[in-house]
Amino acid sequence: MKNKAVVLGTNYYIGLSITRCLGIHNIPVVGIDYSKDRNYGFYSKYLSEKLIAPNCKEDPEGLLEFLIEYGKKQDKPPVLYPSADGYAEFIDEYLPILRKYYLINQVEQGLFTEVINKESLYSLAREHDILIPETVYIEDENFEEKINSIIKFPCLVKPTDSPSFVSHFRKKLFIVNNMGELKEAISKAQEANLDVVVQRIIPGFDDHMYTFDAYLDQNSKVSHWITCQKLRQFPINYGASVYTIHKQVPELYEMGAKFLEDIGFKGFAEIEFKKDQDSGKYYLIEINARTTNLNSLIHKVGINMPYLAYCELTDKLTEPYTVEEDTNIAFWYAYEDFFAIRDYKRTKQLGRKEIIKSFNRKKAYAIWDIKDPLPFFAFIFQKAKGLFRKIYKR
Repeated sequence: MKNKAVVLGTNYYIGLSITRCLGIHNIPVVGIDYSKDRNYGFYSKYLSEKLIAPNCKEDPEGLLEFLIEYGKKQDKPPVLYPSADGYAEFIDEYLPILRKYYLINQVEQGLFTEVINKESLYSLAREHDILIPETVYIEDENFEEKINSIIKFPCLVKPTDSPSFVSHFRKKLFIVNNMGELKEAISKAQEANLDVVVQRIIPGFDDHMYTFDAYLDQNSKVSHWITCQKLRQFPINYGASVYTIHKQVPELYEMGAKFLEDIGFKGFAEIEFKKDQDSGKYYLIEINARTTNLNSLIHKVGINMPYLAYCELTDKLTEPYTVEEDTNIAFWYAYEDFFAIRDYKRTKQLGRKEIIKSFNRKKAYAIWDIKDPLPFFAFIFQKAKGLFRKIYKR
């Protein structure tokens, strides 16, 4: 009898990709979410169980009790996978308790949250000589003077707690063009009881965004890794990847691997960097301490990150590996990419020829999988249903 794999969050394609990466190896996968509504991941043929549990944000104690009771019933401890920041923070909060019933990569409580939180992440980065965008804190003395001399306009107002900020404002940050807009943005955040910082915009188009994706073993050593380059994101300029290619950048390995190893990270992590178009230097933007939207691309390139975690925690890790050459395979979330293309064209950041040319490569799709097609059709049905509702209301 194999250990089960429990995926927290299946209503988005990240959870779906974790499910598929494990299911193809005949691992029994349990999908847990707080609602069946719009949960196209529940339609995957690779799920052996589909369970509804309390929301990790609204009732974390309820979810904890649910997982404890489920874990007690298992012959072998399941491997636990978070598919979103909220679940990663939940696991971090209750790590000592959850480790009694589940197999989890991370053993140091607080580290997940420390790298997800921007303020503590920036502090870690400075300690380890990793470049971060110039940052001014709201409580700094001579705040306005520093904004005008160090940051300059336009600039970014970014949250320290990204999941809570996105949940409240439905965006990742505020872009401000003058002191009046800056004060207004800070005021909005404070009214929502959310801490923010002000950062310089690193110059460069969206294709200056890169990721270092790595698996670190239980000795906190990078065993498997690749790097990727964003071509388009949504919302444009400051959003999530919708069209990203595999591109090996050894310099990012040198920076990212050492940093993650030095802080004692274990399991999968993705560091997002931006390359300054003027200086050529790479700046750390954020870290994802859980599987990301590029998982299907990483798998197609040749590294199955969720399966690596399963193997190491239940038996032993496979031999270290990376992909030596660029494969040029692209991750594509077509639904949001259509909106991104529309906005890039409207703002004249991309032309038709550039966009058409970019599609001339193999794809790793966010949702579509010919071997597991039902989630795709469920997604299409949900979007069509939503469109009909909007039309009917008019």
